[in-house]
Amino acid sequence: MKFNFYFAFAIVSAALPVLAQDKPNLADHSQRINYALGMDIVSTLKQQEFDIDLDAFLAGMRDSLDGKPALTADQKGAAMKELQDILEANEAARRKIMAAEDLKAGEAFLAANAKKDGVQIKEVTAPDGSNAELQYKILKSGPSGPSPKNTDIVEVHYAGSLIDGTEFDSSIKRGTPATFGLDQVIPGWAEALKMMKTGDEWEIFIPTKLAYREFGPRQIPPNSALIFDIQLLSFYTPKEATNTPASTTAATN
Repeated sequence: MKFNFYFAFAIVSAALPVLAQDKPNLADHSQRINYALGMDIVSTLKQQEFDIDLDAFLAGMRDSLDGKPALTADQKGAAMKELQDILEANEAARRKIMAAEDLKAGEAFLAANAKKDGVQIKEVTAPDGSNAELQYKILKSGPSGPSPKNTDIVEVHYAGSLIDGTEFDSSIKRGTPATFGLDQVIPGWAEALKMMKTGDEWEIFIPTKLAYREFGPRQIPPNSALIFDIQLLSFYTPKEATNTPASTTAATN
């Protein structure tokens, strides 16, 4: 997460009138807003695990207001670059810890889930060449017929959630089915859909190595195991499709 330095400078400058007094009058409209802006700056930096030296922080504000900053423009730029590097390093460390915790939690969840009634397992090869288990549960079966191939376009309704039940996406709630090629989705989706028939509704449980691994969208923590309800509505083979299977490693779902 990058800190917006220009916005921070703007709101710091707006907060300067409050600095002259120890206790601002929070009944005053302007001082209340400035006080809230100061709270926001500190909260933002704390969230990114940066320790604020209040004396130096306020000195920079006062000197800037007086037009006599102690740093040149180049020195200021270098210091801001240092801050950005610190914030990025903190974020990387936080994500690394989160990824390890989520990987462990996902493995424990899938191990327990595999023992539940109705849950079936398909052994597949992950994109990194390792073995992986895709778990699925058949909720509803459609009529017999063919299943989609790697080169096919599918129309589906789906809902996706984390293992704690947090729903992060749902075409069902949007009321509009999703249409995409099997070469455009995460491997766990592709493997499941290639076993489904039109009209099938499955619940699938995807380990991180068949999902986004450490590089998912913002709403999905790194190394998360995922749960999807998928309804296969229809599929077709595009005219330009060849007999060469398309890649199933793209994670664009």
